[in-house]
Amino acid sequence: MKIKYKTVLLFIVLICESILLLSCTEPKLKPKVDNSVSSEELPDQESRNAKITFTEEGKLKAYLFADVIKVNSEKREKHLEVVKINFFDEDEKQSTTLTSEIGRIDDRTQDMYAIGDVVAVSDSGITLTTDELVWNNKTQKITTDKYVKIKSDKEIIEGYGFESDQNLQNYTIFNITYITSLEE
Repeated sequence: MKIKYKTVLLFIVLICESILLLSCTEPKLKPKVDNSVSSEELPDQESRNAKITFTEEGKLKAYLFADVIKVNSEKREKHLEVVKINFFDEDEKQSTTLTSEIGRIDDRTQDMYAIGDVVAVSDSGITLTTDELVWNNKTQKITTDKYVKIKSDKEIIEGYGFESDQNLQNYTIFNITYITSLEE
């Protein structure tokens, strides 16, 4: 009977140890996967408080500052948040400053799209405001088909559709809706 008692006791101890071991192991949790964003939309790189310098033939053309830059190599574009660009003339003197809420740069053409509360101020005192603006790298011109407001020391002009050099010296508003002179 001693043998049976030891066997039963050993069996009980093994069961207790098994229960203890099973109760101490952590359950395997699977992380939740967010499928609302596709992998094509995720950036390859992301920079914060970034500065990009644009040059052409060794001459400074522009400084771009952004709170966030997200690079998407597959789409060949950069997405920008809280944007400021300082443009420079052929003498490398700052000529215009442009700000916007967001932006996008097409890596193939180097064209830049400014979107949301776009403001461009030239060194000559001309201020342009609009919702959306495109800077064409090849022509060095800024354009939009949206509503624009131009304010200078002499006048205020409002309308739809706009084209100008990046220095805001030679501009055209295609559909003028309002104009007033500020000179007396």
